Amino acid sequence: MRKTVAFLLLAVLWLAACSRQTGTALMPQGNATYYWRTTFALDSAEKDFLRRYHIGRIYCRYFDVVPSASPAIAEGQAPVGSQPVPNATIAFQEPFPEGVEVVPTVFVLEQCMRPYPDSLARRIVRRIVQMNETHDIANVGEIQIDCDYTVRSRDNYYRFLREVRSEARAHGLTLSTTIRLHQLAMPAPPADYGVLMLYNTGAPDNFAERNPILDIRDVQPYVRHLKGFPLPLAAAYPVFLWQRTLHGVNIDHVAPVSEILRTKQAVEKQRDDLRRLILTYHLDNENIKRYTNEEYEEIYRH
Repeated sequence: MRKTVAFLLLAVLWLAACSRQTGTALMPQGNATYYWRTTFALDSAEKDFLRRYHIGRIYCRYFDVVPSASPAIAEGQAPVGSQPVPNATIAFQEPFPEGVEVVPTVFVLEQCMRPYPDSLARRIVRRIVQMNETHDIANVGEIQIDCDYTVRSRDNYYRFLREVRSEARAHGLTLSTTIRLHQLAMPAPPADYGVLMLYNTGAPDNFAERNPILDIRDVQPYVRHLKGFPLPLAAAYPVFLWQRTLHGVNIDHVAPVSEILRTKQAVEKQRDDLRRLILTYHLDNENIKRYTNEEYEEIYRH
């Protein structure tokens, strides 16, 4: 009996590994970064960052998709079932640097998946293509969808991704999606690869004991899911500052580089493909100054 169970376990792991190897061909390799501002314009330090760390891809947030009831959105209480609409569309003030591939990225609020949003996939892909044409953005081979989906919205989200993938392929584009740690325990989404978001891992209210941006103790319970997760994965690490006010006290959260590197070592030990494509979140002058050149070299080390 034990031999049978062991054999089945090995078979599952082998199939997962084969699936990842097949899909890894669609996942790029190298260094990348997210761009998450509402206006695209790079200063000299940001352009130098792209050159210095050989950033070949910018995952640029084009717009969000939110329920149409904007007053409720502002209060963080968007009603389920509201018609999804684009929000906070980026304004391009200058072209992307030559030789850098652009990955249009769309953040979809989880409430937009309940009930199922008919035609949303087609409308998103069409809007991305139109924005590329309008702004003469040619170096695009992929789009990414970002959503903090849950068990409750997963089936609709996966159906939505299948439609996005079909629409994207009609335009010669591949599809990636973000993967949060809690989503590793679910079946893999229908995308060409995922970007594992290794930030915002902790409870904000527990900041006195653990850093809510990144704490290896919050990552470790999910590491066991990595080997069997049947989707190629890239890794995204936090380099941002989170400022907030709690009970009248201003609090700044930053992930120490030691915590980033501990997490990097832990996940790469489980999966080699997490060394293949490394991202930071997100490109900004202040974030660049937050870590030394040597620290960024270690974060981007393959």
